[in-house]
Amino acid sequence: MTGIVAGPFADAREIEARRLSGGYTWTECPRWHDGAFWFSDMYNHRITRLDQAGAAEIVLDLSDRGAEVVPGGFGWLPDGRLIVTSMHERLVLAFDGERVTVHADLTALATGPINDMVVDADGRAYVTQLGFELFAGEQPRDSALLVVEPNGGAAALDDLGGFAGANGIAITGDGCRLLTAEAFANRITVVDRDDKGRLSNRRVFAETTSLPDGICLDTEGGVWTGMPSVPAVARIVEGGTVTDVIPFDVTRALPPAVVLGGDDRRTLYICAGLDVLDFEQSRRNRSGSIWTAEVTVPGGDSRP
Repeated sequence: MTGIVAGPFADAREIEARRLSGGYTWTECPRWHDGAFWFSDMYNHRITRLDQAGAAEIVLDLSDRGAEVVPGGFGWLPDGRLIVTSMHERLVLAFDGERVTVHADLTALATGPINDMVVDADGRAYVTQLGFELFAGEQPRDSALLVVEPNGGAAALDDLGGFAGANGIAITGDGCRLLTAEAFANRITVVDRDDKGRLSNRRVFAETTSLPDGICLDTEGGVWTGMPSVPAVARIVEGGTVTDVIPFDVTRALPPAVVLGGDDRRTLYICAGLDVLDFEQSRRNRSGSIWTAEVTVPGGDSRP
C-alpha cells in the first residue's frame, strides 16, 4: 500500500475499505437501487443483490442461456423491468421478474463484446463495448458508443468517433453530461447531453496514470474509478488531480468498478476479484468480493 500512496497518488487522501461479502466470480457493474446494492456476478451468469448487512440474493440467473452468457451493465426501465447487457450475445435483455426477453439486438452494431451500460430517466440506455474480441486475443481497436431507445431501437453513435475500450459509463445528476472510461487510452472522456438524450462535444475529462475501469460520479464533479492494474480505487476531478485513493493488496483483490450507495449515497461500494480473463478459474476460485468505504461527497442523483 505504501508504494501506491507514495507514487502517482502521493497527495491524495488515503481511505480504507472493508470487505463486506465474498465467494463470487468476477464482480462488476455495481448499482444502488431500491435501498440495496446490486452487481453482476459475471461468470456465474447472475445479477445479485445484497442487503446492507451483506446478505446475498440471486435476482436473475442467466445460466440456462448458455455457458458463456456473461451479464455486464444493467439498469431499470421506467416500468420497473431490469435490463442487462449479455456481453458475448451482444444483446440487451429485459427481465420482468418472471421472464427474460430480448430488449435490443446489437449484433449488427457491436464490433466486439458489449460491456457496461447506463440507463437514463426515460429508459434510454447508453452501452459501451470493448470493440474487439479481447478474450480471443485480438488486438484492440476503437469502437462506437451504442444507444438503445426506450422502445428497443438501437444505433451506433458514430458521430462521436471511436472510443478505446469504453468501459464504465455514467450520467451526471442534472442529466447534462455523460462520462465514460476509455480503458485502453488511460483517460476519462466527457460529452454533453441534451434533454432529448443526444450527445455532443466530446472532450477529455482527465488523463489517468493507469487503466480506468468502472466509474461513478459525485455531486462535486468527482469521478470514482476502479484501477485494477494499480490496484486501487481513486477519485479524480476534471483535469486529472487525484483527491482520494483506496489501495488494495494485489494478492487479494483487484478492484474494477464502484458505485456510491447507502441511504445518503456516501458509501462507496467496490467490486473486486481475480481471474478476470479465465472464466473457469474464476468459477473455481470464487475470489470475487464486495468492499465498502465511507466517503464525504455523496452520489446525489447521478446514474448509475
